[in-house]
Amino acid sequence: MAYQPIESYGVIGDMSSIALVGLDGSIDFFCFPEFDSPSVFAALLDDKKGGRFRIGAQFKDARKNQLYVPDTNVLITRFMSHEGILEVVDFMPVTDEVAVSRIVRMIHAVRGSVKVEMECLPAFNYARAKHQVNVVNDAHFLFSAGEQGALSLQTTFPMECKNGAAWAELTLNSGDSACVLLTCGDCETQADPLSAIEMDRLHKQTIMFWRNWVHSITYRGRWRDTVCRSALVLKLMASRRHGSIVAAPTFGLPEAIGGKRNWDYRYCWIRDSAFTVYALIRLGLKEEAIAFIKWVENLYKSAPGGELQLMYRLDGGTDVREEILQHFDGYDGSKPVRIGNAAAEQLQMDIYGELMDAMSLANNHITKISHDAWEHAVRSTKYVCENWKRPDAGIWEFRGGQREFLHSRLMCWIALDRALHIATQESLPGDYRDWIQARADVYNDIFENFWDGDMKTFVQHKHAKAVDASVLLMPLVNFIGPHDQRWLSTLDAVEKELVCDSLVRRYRLDKLDIDKIDTSVEGSFNACSFWYIACLARSGRIDDAWLLFHKMLSYANHLGLYAEETGEDGRQLGNFPQAFTHLALINAVFALEEAEKSARAPRD
Repeated sequence: MAYQPIESYGVIGDMSSIALVGLDGSIDFFCFPEFDSPSVFAALLDDKKGGRFRIGAQFKDARKNQLYVPDTNVLITRFMSHEGILEVVDFMPVTDEVAVSRIVRMIHAVRGSVKVEMECLPAFNYARAKHQVNVVNDAHFLFSAGEQGALSLQTTFPMECKNGAAWAELTLNSGDSACVLLTCGDCETQADPLSAIEMDRLHKQTIMFWRNWVHSITYRGRWRDTVCRSALVLKLMASRRHGSIVAAPTFGLPEAIGGKRNWDYRYCWIRDSAFTVYALIRLGLKEEAIAFIKWVENLYKSAPGGELQLMYRLDGGTDVREEILQHFDGYDGSKPVRIGNAAAEQLQMDIYGELMDAMSLANNHITKISHDAWEHAVRSTKYVCENWKRPDAGIWEFRGGQREFLHSRLMCWIALDRALHIATQESLPGDYRDWIQARADVYNDIFENFWDGDMKTFVQHKHAKAVDASVLLMPLVNFIGPHDQRWLSTLDAVEKELVCDSLVRRYRLDKLDIDKIDTSVEGSFNACSFWYIACLARSGRIDDAWLLFHKMLSYANHLGLYAEETGEDGRQLGNFPQAFTHLALINAVFALEEAEKSARAPRD
């Protein structure tokens, strides 16, 4: 089977793992029991060896589309032809009844007589483990790969075993339905027969769960549907068990087709998670923020000096060693396919700023900071005071050497500023004099060493002659005023060097002197595009910002989902869906509406 475009997928999940469902009805990516566990379906990364779970109509010329049941993560895939119409409803039940993940697939013939084909071919442990099939009966198969995993497949129709796969062909007439249940983990061979009534109960229960959650979102603006869809994506990536948040649920999807920048994003980055918490708090969602902060507090137990690793496994583990899956061909030939992420070994000083910013917001809008959390914050603030001058790998995780990056320096200022804000607001103990002095030192350093008077712009790193899109965060975190002349000239430089219409690149590859891992053309970075829109709005260019916001919405896929990047041809690139993009969209909406409201306010 040819590789579908990355944007041809919808996602379902239960806050433990996520499955990607293609427009052709094939689940081509799924890891279990958790996001960062080995894959069992990964045809998205190798269409021959990766494994898939496909259900589709055997129409000659079918038109296909997908939609979500409104305000839920319950996905409907439709096959339409003059012969008939078939719907496949996919969801992962969210209940407290069963601890393991399950995938429910409900098949319904809307019109006509429809021939349906099903194929379930798992490939355990990244397709490195062989499995056995135990045929309990013709409607219940067990797939087992020993310690590498197990699956139970139950249907309301007979199946056959073909070359390690469960296969079935059935005909549904108008109004007929069938059900499939895939259960992860060790399963009983004497399970009860699959009940359509029970599947319908799970369907309704899951819809109710998602709608109740969406109802708790306090945003009521005109972009509510768009914002809620992004929020639903972020919720899917928040671990129900641990409270950590993954950057994206996939690994190995390329930033350039045929390129080498194919990373594993199934881990919890302190930076990405803190930004996610910031967005969720603005939406009035408290539960996820509290869970993440508790998760961070547990991390500090093994960090007595206040120094955190930049990313962790979902359970807080530190082992994210990078490995190449040599046997995988890669998405559309994009190799190497990596699992694990060597960036975990890097120093990235910016993470303390993003984390402290989220803690400050949580203190203001959710719950007052606890004694233990403040002690952790004090240790990290001391660490920043002592280490803010250190070169690091930067927000983009360059692998070609360390530099003194502007973004890292900016976020060190944020860490100190927000720590002082919490301390003074809550009358908490701290080394105020040292923090104030360090904050002033960082501020002066940015203007003295990162401002290029000839170029009239803030630059990527000390001594650089290039601009970086992360500079767009400067007014968004209130370091510099949006109408400051130095900022406006920096915005002009970003537009000249990095912007094409609504699309914004992270940096210019031809001016990059740091990372030589891949010289292929990189797509625009979607989060940067939304940062740019927010900056335009804050700078008073509201009409321009709204137009570009609408244009960015046109780059979403048919379900409103975004990958990490947008290619030059408009296709989605990188891991999918990406939290960074969706949280940046939410924050851009707030920036736009706040700027518009401010512009309408009467002047004294």
